[in-house]
Amino acid sequence: MKFFKLLLCIALLIFLTQCQKDESGIPSQTETLDGNIAIEYMEFMRDMVKQTAGFSPPVASRLFGYAGLTLYESVVNGTPTYQSLGGKLNGLAALPQPIAGEQYHWGQVCNAAMNQVVNRYFPAIPDGLKPRLALLGATYKTEYLKAVSEAVLDRSTAFGISIADTIFEYSKSDGGHQGYTRNFPPFTLPIGPGFWVPTGANLTPLQPTWGNNRTFVVGITQLSQPFKHPEYSTDKTSLFYSQSLEVYAITKALSTAQTDIAKFWSDDPGAPGTPPGHSVAIASQILTLEKEDLAKAAETYAKVGMAVSDAFVSCWKCKFDFNLMRPVTYLRQNIDPAWTPLLATPPFPEYTSGHSVQSGATARVLSDLFGYGYSFIDRTHEKRTDINGAPRAFRSFDQFAQEAAISRLYGGIHFREGIDLGVIQGNKVGDAVTNLPFKK
Repeated sequence: MKFFKLLLCIALLIFLTQCQKDESGIPSQTETLDGNIAIEYMEFMRDMVKQTAGFSPPVASRLFGYAGLTLYESVVNGTPTYQSLGGKLNGLAALPQPIAGEQYHWGQVCNAAMNQVVNRYFPAIPDGLKPRLALLGATYKTEYLKAVSEAVLDRSTAFGISIADTIFEYSKSDGGHQGYTRNFPPFTLPIGPGFWVPTGANLTPLQPTWGNNRTFVVGITQLSQPFKHPEYSTDKTSLFYSQSLEVYAITKALSTAQTDIAKFWSDDPGAPGTPPGHSVAIASQILTLEKEDLAKAAETYAKVGMAVSDAFVSCWKCKFDFNLMRPVTYLRQNIDPAWTPLLATPPFPEYTSGHSVQSGATARVLSDLFGYGYSFIDRTHEKRTDINGAPRAFRSFDQFAQEAAISRLYGGIHFREGIDLGVIQGNKVGDAVTNLPFKK
């Protein structure tokens, strides 16, 4: 009899644990929902970025940062494990809270919030994507209606929209609001030996003041800045000349494998999808493979999104503090007037490499979430026919970051120093995001 009573007590304890409530009295639910809704919305936004004019890499990174934060805050009250970042991020005040004692469906809160993100952060929804967005929202709402009443769903919808709107208002003061409308604002370029000069049709650089934007992590722009690049020089015995000659020598003898790597990681705006979009794609693939729940998916996208966003701010601060010329300028002036890089040189200064910084940040975040020795296959470009988009296998997230970084050397658009120090710069950003107080 005593044994039977003990079993009953254990069963009751398990039941109470599964029905655990957080301090506001709301049942824990987020961890019982799969992460598919988060994956579908973030992948939808990746497609929006590809099809919306003006979403350059910095602008896209910002979108993914706020989308990830909104996703996280929309479901954080559905689990006792996590806590809101309201009051803990740079300039973010406390966020709306659910009504104590009222029931919510956290899947629908997420559904409404992410739908609102699309409406808030993009100037318009392409006609080809409108039906997909409507179907996405309606499908999940219909599914959730099987579990709760329409009144609960309406309450959840209203709460999700309030979270999205509050974060959107917060975003408007960061310096990047509607950045897609002003990628190339008027800007006075510094003039002098080694300084950046236009390398194409754009006579002003891309987002020259982006490095002054507010970051999610307080002070991370300053804390992650690298030391100065090698001193500009045309002396053939100088380190700067040596690094320039390395770019020249490697690009003149590229192997097929190196060419494939350069093109695989090019990730230009438009159809390729931008570098931060590639980072989000990797996160989506891991979440899908691991069949993660909504809570883990929300945490993952929040960390990846804020990491790439802060990485681009930090990188752009560095770029426009140093205003270093691109390899194509130096090599044509000092080594070979006819030299042409494999990839088109983007319209902004060289140091540091944006791919390197954002990949380094992403690698640290994903390593902390899934393991520093996590092996995976990147299938981001497997449907592309304009490049060798065959899936690429990696032994770790750090290995992916290193390959993404070195691809810029193979492409002929970055010097070694901007690549190597860029990864370290990104690692610092990723570590700072990882250390934010997500867990109670």
